[in-house]
Amino acid sequence: MAINLCRRSGFPREPKRGRPENGIALLMVLWILVVLTVTVLSFSYTTRSETYAAISFREGMEKKFLAEAGIERGLMEIIYRKTNAAVPASDTSGVWKTDGTAYPVTAENGSFSVGIMNESGKVDINTIPELILRNLFANLGLSMEDVDTIVDSIADWRDADDLVRLHGAESDYYASLPTPYKPRNADFQTLEELLLVKGVTPQILYGGGGKKGIIDYLTVYSRSPKINVNAAPKEVLLAVPAMTTEAADAILALREARELTIQDMQGIVGQTYGQMSSYIEVAGVGAGGVFTVTSKGMKGADATGYGIKATVAIDVKNNFRYLYYKSPVAAQ
Repeated sequence: MAINLCRRSGFPREPKRGRPENGIALLMVLWILVVLTVTVLSFSYTTRSETYAAISFREGMEKKFLAEAGIERGLMEIIYRKTNAAVPASDTSGVWKTDGTAYPVTAENGSFSVGIMNESGKVDINTIPELILRNLFANLGLSMEDVDTIVDSIADWRDADDLVRLHGAESDYYASLPTPYKPRNADFQTLEELLLVKGVTPQILYGGGGKKGIIDYLTVYSRSPKINVNAAPKEVLLAVPAMTTEAADAILALREARELTIQDMQGIVGQTYGQMSSYIEVAGVGAGGVFTVTSKGMKGADATGYGIKATVAIDVKNNFRYLYYKSPVAAQ
């Protein structure tokens, strides 16, 4: 009856509405497409990241093996030189220097560079006179306040008493730190132990901010109060009293051709040799029994390498043992 009245009165019919199920289905399809798209993109990103990670890991391992090969090559060169120690000093052109000079070597799947440093060319913090230490630290850019603090604190750390030097530190100072500890009161066993000494920071020890670290010029292995001028880097040579920049450069220039003799040193430094003689020795490139080998493995044109540093002791029978081995180290 109501429908007939609508028709008779001329009212328009109510339009037909779509089924609500159709709209819901469309939304579900769109959401499924969004979820699938996100899943595919996420899977693609994860796969790509894992692929790059695998490639990076493989190249890193290859660089590591190349660096290890460099360590072995360095040991071979040391043993070769010690085996041929009778070769005259003027005839060592084919022998690798032991003053840290880096030698590049090409391998089948990459390359490595190796440097050998005779520990006798470094400053032994357990035996060297304090004057050498002061000169070395000052030449490396430390302030005189830092030099006084570090040198006095090194001496206090080594000695067996509890007497405090003017700028040093003993048990009372170290006991007052947030994490207290005691000084060794004996010789240093490692160079990293210097980080426990008052005044020594990681930046001072390892370098940074454009300044060189002191660790590359120090040792605990030479056990000598003198510096071997045939192995010492320029920074160490300049720490010797009465040594001038011109004399140090002349020493390095002559070392490019052959080993120095005492007569060479006397000719270079002249009358000041007497002032230096108690601080230096003129020994061969194979002298001493402890060497540090630094190796960097590289792949292709990538200058970023994997570094390893190893310190080895070699006896008279050319048997060797590792005293220190660090992998990785910052490759230079």
